[in-house]
Amino acid sequence: MNEFETVVRLAGRGDGVTSTGRYVAGVAPGDRVRFDGDTPHIEPGPHHRTPPCRHFPECGGCQVQQVDDTAYASWVADRILHALRTQGVEPAKVEPVHLSPPNSRRRASLRAARRGRDLVLGFNEESSHRIVDMHECHILRPELFALVAPLRELLGGLIADGQGGGVTMTLTEAGVDLLLSNVQAGSVSAVERLTRFAHDHRLARLSVETSAGVDVIAEPTTPVVRFDGVPVALPPGSFLQATLDGEAALQAAVTAATGKAKACADLFCGAGTFALPLSGRARVHAVDAAGPAVRALEAAARAAGRRVVAEHRDLFRRPLRADELKGFDAVAIDPPRAGAAAQVAELARSKVPVVAAVSCNPATFARDAAVLAAGGYRLERLWPVGQFRWSTHVELAARFAR
Repeated sequence: MNEFETVVRLAGRGDGVTSTGRYVAGVAPGDRVRFDGDTPHIEPGPHHRTPPCRHFPECGGCQVQQVDDTAYASWVADRILHALRTQGVEPAKVEPVHLSPPNSRRRASLRAARRGRDLVLGFNEESSHRIVDMHECHILRPELFALVAPLRELLGGLIADGQGGGVTMTLTEAGVDLLLSNVQAGSVSAVERLTRFAHDHRLARLSVETSAGVDVIAEPTTPVVRFDGVPVALPPGSFLQATLDGEAALQAAVTAATGKAKACADLFCGAGTFALPLSGRARVHAVDAAGPAVRALEAAARAAGRRVVAEHRDLFRRPLRADELKGFDAVAIDPPRAGAAAQVAELARSKVPVVAAVSCNPATFARDAAVLAAGGYRLERLWPVGQFRWSTHVELAARFAR
């Protein structure tokens, strides 16, 4: 009889790795696994839990529902620390991992497809284009999940047979901001149907993305979010942190990282997630390539009397140069998943005392951290954040100082 092997860790995609180096799906650290050929027989350990959702593990929205919070938090931190160590960077202090609770996602992108009379709507299966038709969800806010069944009926008449579409839902203070893509919305009847749907379900806004851009079909009320108490009118399709809970954790980390800085730059600022909290005690220069978001931030800051100067600028093509960074006590930077190689190179050449970095990709963060370290910065503090509950998607904030 084959002997049991112990699962010693989780790999980057959520698979377990046994003591002999075998990869096994659906296990937790501490589980014991016996193999009958290629078939694993699992004996659950102390960190194994029963997945709450019927769609797990097919649905790509979650990868590690079988793992308890203790092991999940450890894995979130280890993913970041492993990436840093491969670049020769070690943080002086690692804060406890912050995990967002279940059913806290206020923003999600779903896929839809029509096959004959059937319309499926949900997340893609992991590493596949197949859509798992969603009938329950333990990560979405209830207000978003409540729209899934009505949307399935709506899209059945707006997506052509054999075609697919996209659904982005964002929960704001005024209601759900709904963005649809690749739907047939050119006729008067389609527009009337979409408008009726927006009013029947009390949406803040319903928009359709076309090849020419985004068309707002109905906007009964302005979608509003608040950063540091300042209301911001959210433009269609704007980036927003996935959960309020995770956003608050990242904002607290950036505020702590910048300390008593009186002049800050906020790079890749979006609609003001960090610029507005920082502006409560500092003068802020906020920069982003997303023009509508920059204008929304500028208008909100002006109305609230906040000291924010907003600049529309592509930081990938035109990063703020080292000489332009003179006079800032701290720089906050929150780039997309690709990181910010060009901008980080300029930061490394600058004399800015503190860099507060936020990232959603441990690999590109570690690459950029190595550049900062080579430029004389020390990684003093790291805040791991798991706001994408049960997912392999990891967030973080960090303080670098000279």
